[in-house]
Amino acid sequence: MRQGAKESKLLKSLILGRELSGEVVQVGKNVAFAKTGENVTAYVGSLASNGTYAEFISVPQELLAKKPEKLTFEEASALPLVGMTALQCFKRVPIPKNKSIFISGGAGGVGTILIKLLLANGNHQIVTTAGNDDSINHLVSLGLNKKNIVNYKNENMISALKAKNIDGPFEYIIDLVGGKMSELCAELIGVYGTYIDVPFLTTGKAREILFGKATIIVNVANYAHALKKEEKSLSYYGTELKELFDKIEHNDITPTSIHVVGNLSVETVRKAHQLMEENQTKGKKLVMKID
Repeated sequence: MRQGAKESKLLKSLILGRELSGEVVQVGKNVAFAKTGENVTAYVGSLASNGTYAEFISVPQELLAKKPEKLTFEEASALPLVGMTALQCFKRVPIPKNKSIFISGGAGGVGTILIKLLLANGNHQIVTTAGNDDSINHLVSLGLNKKNIVNYKNENMISALKAKNIDGPFEYIIDLVGGKMSELCAELIGVYGTYIDVPFLTTGKAREILFGKATIIVNVANYAHALKKEEKSLSYYGTELKELFDKIEHNDITPTSIHVVGNLSVETVRKAHQLMEENQTKGKKLVMKID
């Protein structure tokens, strides 16, 4: 968004940031969900007064979920975006348990939650990529079989990934990376396969290949539900977030690993963005604190 990519057109505030966890300091006269002093969490998208790189923000109560006591503010703030994206992938395309799945960028924030959801559901034929030992170890710690993790820096990815699926081309691919990786995904997917596009960064070459294979393309976007303009459309966000928190409470999934980059400042933002752009997050969500 900072660089002006496609999704930046959706921004309604010059302040970046789409998720938060904090204490309610004031409520409107018609607010029934939360009280002053309560601890809440939210994915706000462009539905709030401003972005979350800020000390204060005004949000509709429908976006909120109560922060579980077992989670710190930092842990809770790391869940909404990746968790709700992963949950949407998981719900919108129910994948049979006996089918192989390729996930690009599985060690990242969305991939981590998605893999946990799939494994808990009984989907164990999951293949993904990683670029260093830390990411590989992280994926193994989630429950993935190490033989199904391809190091994209050390191996011929096309050959290595094709070898992981003995049944031929993948019927289901979830692309969490885009760019050149979308072209690899397009090569790997079978005719009439299902391609779940999360970053919306497919190249022209990838789109041409996917079109030629008559691929089913499922676009995943958290802000889409707000476009329905229904009376209760915003409550989707609070409800989905509560479902994620319930799964953590019941140990179906575990909290996202976090890296507290520092306190809210321009320098902290600069450092965090650089870590993301250089792919150095190592499967951890980057969090800023406000003291």
